[in-house]
Amino acid sequence: AAGIDLVDRLVGRHLAAGRGDRTAYLDPGLGAVSYRALYEAARGYAGALLAHGVAPGARALVVAEDSVATVAAVLGLWWHGCVPVPVSPMLGGSGLAHVAADCAAEVVHLDAAPAVPPPATVLLTGDAVRVGIRTGSPNAANRPDLARPSTGHRPGRTALIQYTSGSTGRPKGVRHATSAITAMLDGFGGLLALDADDIVLSTARMSFGYGFGSSVLCTLDAGATAALIGGAVDLHSVRAALRRHRPTVLCSVPRLYAALLDTLRPGDEAVAALRLCLTAGENCPADLNHRIQEVFGAPVMNCLGATEVMHVVVATPPDRPMPGRAGLAVPGTTATVRDEHGRPVPDGTEGRLHIAGPTVALGYLDRPDDDRATFTDGGAYTGDLVRREADGTLTHLCRADDILNLGGYKVPPAEIEAVLRTVSGLRDCAVVGGLDADGLECAVAFVVPETGADEETIRRALRATVRADLALYKRPARVEFVDALPSTATGKVAAYRLREQAS
Repeated sequence: AAGIDLVDRLVGRHLAAGRGDRTAYLDPGLGAVSYRALYEAARGYAGALLAHGVAPGARALVVAEDSVATVAAVLGLWWHGCVPVPVSPMLGGSGLAHVAADCAAEVVHLDAAPAVPPPATVLLTGDAVRVGIRTGSPNAANRPDLARPSTGHRPGRTALIQYTSGSTGRPKGVRHATSAITAMLDGFGGLLALDADDIVLSTARMSFGYGFGSSVLCTLDAGATAALIGGAVDLHSVRAALRRHRPTVLCSVPRLYAALLDTLRPGDEAVAALRLCLTAGENCPADLNHRIQEVFGAPVMNCLGATEVMHVVVATPPDRPMPGRAGLAVPGTTATVRDEHGRPVPDGTEGRLHIAGPTVALGYLDRPDDDRATFTDGGAYTGDLVRREADGTLTHLCRADDILNLGGYKVPPAEIEAVLRTVSGLRDCAVVGGLDADGLECAVAFVVPETGADEETIRRALRATVRADLALYKRPARVEFVDALPSTATGKVAAYRLREQAS
């Protein structure tokens, strides 16, 4: 089969159509970077790989800050026929060394310098890419004179390796075929329907599936502009980016939306240009959906995805918000709900979400046991427990490994959390499984009070609410007050850290 040229699909064809001067990125260090400048940086990077003797097919660890240099590296690697492996700088020295060894990386691209760069035969830096973009002069990461024409990857060959977020333990490498990338753009990308005038701001980082899809794949495919946040993503940096760039599309996680809502009023100019808000990463409660729509003045698109299936596979259509629902399978994807034996379950019954379609990954990297558990029954299990409603939409209940077993009853933590959230004076909460005095599983609630709220008053209100609204077996055995909930690098609640505290 002919190769799929990802560089041409994402950047080259925009130049061919006379759109090379349009802005691809608003970069924290470089300012506005055009599609033409991005294409030239990718060409220069591909030439540099040749100069360093890197063979096509080699794997490259891309320690990815959100920057144009990272995108140029990924595109340059594809140009040269290599396999980018984007990872978070937050992994630190030992984490990066683990991933570099796990994927047998021959090249390391460092945008952010961790304390100890992992060993590699070839080391390239984001700083060299930036100098190349600024000056156009050749350097260690910019040799446009040496680049061969981009040939593309065979459809079924590995073109990208992404690591799972590790919310369930040590990250696993997931191998994506070239054809899965184009299928995601045709399916989810078609539903998202960005256009060239959109400015996309993603608080999810490029080193994770959600951010890579938003800030790199979907934005470039549409010929749109991505605004990038340098350094840490927090309430302060996101608010600053909203004010500076006035995005039309915001891609974030429920917890960050909730924090933003505390600081924004309806009609705030920072969100006035928004036409669509995407939420993913964890379930977005119906009440939060309504509040986002009200304050941001834009419909909310709930998205559910997993590294194992490339990007978003279940979503609510942009023109048909469904607060509290995960939505419908995106075009080209089949979503079914199955029991532990892989049999489909009737509507209204909870089960495991199974995804079939062209975006399902080729498998994990050297994890045959995990492969057999996840990539089976003609597709992949995402690790989510869901329920299909009578109207065909899916409701997300929880991660399969978060389900509570309370006295023989299976209880999704979100069911208890939804009741706790109705108590005034509570900013946030999470429920996990702990152990009671007899060593049996019980529900433990971690609650974050509003600033200045009285703990004793909240405790009494929680007790009354729980008695009124939850069956005896669902009631938390303990309530722990904390200043904040621990989060993973992707902004999800780090349930495993709470479970350690609860046991």
